[in-house]
Amino acid sequence: MVIYGTALLSTCLILGLIAGRAIGWLVGVEANIGGVGLAMLALILCCDRLHNAGLMKPPTEQGIQFWSSVYIPVVVAMAASQNVFTALSGGTVALVAGTLSVAACFALVPVIGRLGGEPSAENSKAK
Repeated sequence: MVIYGTALLSTCLILGLIAGRAIGWLVGVEANIGGVGLAMLALILCCDRLHNAGLMKPPTEQGIQFWSSVYIPVVVAMAASQNVFTALSGGTVALVAGTLSVAACFALVPVIGRLGGEPSAENSKAK
């Protein structure tokens, strides 16, 4: 049912927001740090695991696809509601966290590229 996809998405969002709030508390900032991103990762992992186990039915996928089409505006609205001044007034924590996350992303690009493996002969000919 479509409602299962919506329930999965909302569960991942709630867990991500709780984790983001906890991370903010741990670093001493009264803000949600990375909650929406953690929710997105949780949703990707849950969907992949359910799909591989054969438990992801087409109507459930439709529910997830519906909400994924409105996900970007929701993320933008949530990001706009964050108190950026509070995060920056926390001192160097925000700068260090931002710098480290960007450096980690740059460092992981080759690793993620290798995870895709070699392109198949069919994919090579299609290009």
